[in-house]
Amino acid sequence: MKKILVETSARHVHVTQEDLEILFGKGYQLTHKKDLSQPGQFASNERVTVVGAKKEIPNVSILGPVRSATQVELSLTDARSAGIQALVRESGDIAGTSGCKLVGPCGEVEIKEGVIAAKRHIHMTPADAKEFGVEDKQVVSVKVESNGRSLVFGDVVCRVSDQYALAMHIDTDEANACGGATEGEIIK
Repeated sequence: MKKILVETSARHVHVTQEDLEILFGKGYQLTHKKDLSQPGQFASNERVTVVGAKKEIPNVSILGPVRSATQVELSLTDARSAGIQALVRESGDIAGTSGCKLVGPCGEVEIKEGVIAAKRHIHMTPADAKEFGVEDKQVVSVKVESNGRSLVFGDVVCRVSDQYALAMHIDTDEANACGGATEGEIIK
């Protein structure tokens, strides 16, 4: 069976252009630090502080490009320690989620909703989906093997688009649980 790259998606923020300008100044544009595995996506040099009821999480990376809604993706451990309730959701599904404050060098933004723990998922092209025998939004399990920490992740959503590159994304809690495994195999 073909293996899938498993990547750790650390805490990060997606912002709207409007919120970016409040945080960093009028007319501000994200500056490219490095490309991510998904085409057109990049880590920027810009960082913000995420403020929860219990503590702040400094130096959280902003991923680009800007989006239509501001969203904060934290591990459940990060959220709990900051005093923010993060619901497990697919990226972009932020309705009814908790909010927080974001602090940048030029200003602060209070988001009413948008804090999530990202649901584990696999990005794949239509050709990848055909090869693996899955469909968009299908939920599968993925077996990962590592020295002393092998496990099977359930509830993994297949996200199919010709805009994607094949990779599974898990958060830091999940990566630690499997000993940092870097490849997996879909099991149904």
